[in-house]
Amino acid sequence: MNTAVNIPLSAMALCYLLLLIPLGIAWYFRIGIVQRLLVAVLRMTGQLAAVGVALIYVFRWDNTWINIGWVVAAVGFATFSAVNNSELNYRKFLAPVFIALFLSSGSILLFFNGILLSLGNIFTAQYLIIISGMLLGNALKGIIIGIADFYKAIRNSRGRYLYHLAAGAGQMEALAPFFRDGLKASLNPSIASMATMGVVFLPGMMTGQIISGSSPDTAIRYQIAIMVTIFVCITLSVTLTILFSVRQSFDKFGNLREEVFREG
Repeated sequence: MNTAVNIPLSAMALCYLLLLIPLGIAWYFRIGIVQRLLVAVLRMTGQLAAVGVALIYVFRWDNTWINIGWVVAAVGFATFSAVNNSELNYRKFLAPVFIALFLSSGSILLFFNGILLSLGNIFTAQYLIIISGMLLGNALKGIIIGIADFYKAIRNSRGRYLYHLAAGAGQMEALAPFFRDGLKASLNPSIASMATMGVVFLPGMMTGQIISGSSPDTAIRYQIAIMVTIFVCITLSVTLTILFSVRQSFDKFGNLREEVFREG
């Protein structure tokens, strides 16, 4: 099979012109997203262009320590984004989220490269950076939903939580219903995606591999493997984040500290 057909810059310009359709609709109906959309597209273009140039050299060098450093930096960016978008206190949640993401994505990544692919060098850039990006991107979305839902539910249902404590339940027992709801909310999008995959839509990794020349059989195996590992990574990330953050989020009497949430 042939490799992917290159997209010339002239064709990319036509691609950007397609945005005139949603921009026109948004402007006509006064949806209020025109400026945000333009900024988002510009940021996406700049960020992807910069990453594309960087990856050319990272792939060329394929140095183990540079590759690991890239992944650690990606974990750091994902951590900041998760805490920022969940509207929780940076000081209290940056460390728990970073450790949870590092442990979950790192262990799943080593399993994927070392066991599933049986790579001679599990730190090779082509697989380490690409697979880690897919794991972190999905784990990031799961953490944002999971921890935000968990802590906001406790604050909004404080009476229910305190009732369980007063009835003699341990703290983890009283938190269990909120944990279940938060974890379920974070996993539901992935479950829905897996349930419709192949029927409603063809996923990105699979289509990308087929376009680049891989056989459909190989592409399907990769897609199934990445979806399973992504689901496990989300589950571990959300669970570990909540467990690591609980101790410092409550006082000695079991009350949720107000400083858990960012002011404003």
